[in-house]
Amino acid sequence: MIPLLICSLFAVAFIVERFVFWVRLKRFRDKKLVSRILDLCDEGKFEEAYEVGKKSKDFVVYVLLNGIAHRAYSMEGAMEAASERIIKEMSKNLMILDTLVTLSPLLGIFGTVTGIIFSFNMLGKMGIERPQVVSLGIAQALITTAFGLAIAMPTLIFYNYFVSRVNSAAKEIEKNANILSLIGERRSFETTEGHDGRTPS
Repeated sequence: MIPLLICSLFAVAFIVERFVFWVRLKRFRDKKLVSRILDLCDEGKFEEAYEVGKKSKDFVVYVLLNGIAHRAYSMEGAMEAASERIIKEMSKNLMILDTLVTLSPLLGIFGTVTGIIFSFNMLGKMGIERPQVVSLGIAQALITTAFGLAIAMPTLIFYNYFVSRVNSAAKEIEKNANILSLIGERRSFETTEGHDGRTPS
């Protein structure tokens, strides 16, 4: 039961930490600012777009500004590196939660098995005259399995919820990064070929 209690404390701590993280992240979201930055970039006003968004804590804005800042070298590479940092931060402690989901029931089963072994040892020593001792021992042994499942089930729900939030955020980043990449390519093409689509003489 002591290892299971430790698992439950870790599960609660990491669930609360991730929940607070996502609440803060949602509070900083600014979809209107993202649209404004993309519109400014579409007009070729990259410097203005950077100035408009540099104080924002929106994770999509952060990725876009990295692309804008490095557009002369590798816009896509800069945004990819920034998005990897963001996704890594979003996925923090999820591996631990996944481990706890698997470990808790196994610890519970292990406790039950050892408890049943102990109960049958008692049966061998006392004989069948006191079967209530064995049944009581088995009932107590099953508590660890129940406790392990009680830890794993809510942890699994929160784990899947956090994974879905990470996947949703990754898609949001990818969508806006692709838009900015297309804008950058179009602006670069117009600069090279001329605004009328013909190579200047």
